[in-house]
Amino acid sequence: MKQLKQTINLLVSSFENILYDEDDIFLENMKSNNLAGDNAERYRYWEWTQGVGLYGLWKIYEETGDEEFINKLERYYERQMKIGLPARNINTTAPLLALSYLVEKKGNETYRTICNDWATWLVNELPRTKEGGFQHLTSDTLNEQELWDDTLFMAVLFLARMGTLEKKQEWIEEAEYQFLLHVKYLADRKTGLWYHGWTFQGNHNFAEAFWGRGNSWITMAIPELFGMIECSQSVKRFLKQALENQINALLEYQNEGGMWHTVINDKSSYLEASATCGFGYGILKAVHLGLIDPSYEMCARKALEPILSCIDEEGVVHQVSYGTPMGRETVQFYKDIELRPMPYGQAMAMLFLQEASK
Repeated sequence: MKQLKQTINLLVSSFENILYDEDDIFLENMKSNNLAGDNAERYRYWEWTQGVGLYGLWKIYEETGDEEFINKLERYYERQMKIGLPARNINTTAPLLALSYLVEKKGNETYRTICNDWATWLVNELPRTKEGGFQHLTSDTLNEQELWDDTLFMAVLFLARMGTLEKKQEWIEEAEYQFLLHVKYLADRKTGLWYHGWTFQGNHNFAEAFWGRGNSWITMAIPELFGMIECSQSVKRFLKQALENQINALLEYQNEGGMWHTVINDKSSYLEASATCGFGYGILKAVHLGLIDPSYEMCARKALEPILSCIDEEGVVHQVSYGTPMGRETVQFYKDIELRPMPYGQAMAMLFLQEASK
């Protein structure tokens, strides 16, 4: 227990350093593929990669009550507000999840207005796929008529959270619908694992890859949703079953050492830390919420030792795959993604170790 808490503190320190590292690949891409034409400076530190990390800080604050985590969040948001926020899309919504909790904690009306405006945009203006799905619009790609598993964690959780905060039942119901629609098109009936994406332009799941981190967003997002809103019993029953189906498949594909591969069912693909942390966190949280049988906890805890070995003496998490767009043609695409420390790797490790220390 003491080792976990010490490691979490190291992870937090390193997260703050990595948060402001230059992502040269992303910034170079934004020079030519920036859909909104905004100054790239606005995107530099306000993307999904930071958003997941900020939520990690908030969750640690919830567990510890240490006000320094609130101070870290406030410093970040004040800095970014001075720079200006980027154009709205699925990925730039992610940093608002932690902000919504800060709104409730501090009562900052400027931040509340931003969160409300963004939630309204999600419901009324975000491009939709057939059947009313949230199109996975990003900073550089329209992804027309595409559903991605990332969307649920990056944007739909925020909408659910704002529905609760502002007592807007229509936002809560929209969030529930998005989860159900994504299950319909992304969850594989044979295995219970999730495909990375679906396109209504051709009606297929692209390379049909069971991508690790993409699956971990689901393992994390379903328990998080239940912690944010009171789902109807039918929705809760449906999503619980989808989660249990996925976790049963994860048990089968967990490496002997405790980690998972970046392509879950492909042992020739590298073992990947962020997905492993996401699975560990989601499974433990589901157990702690009473969503799944306590026997599943052993699977999650088996991942602890290998993840600790991925964290160096400065608290940097290694063996993390870089940001991953849709593998449209081959599974090999996912196997070729480079490994490098990233803010979300730090955050997912924070979440996993914090949940494991309970």
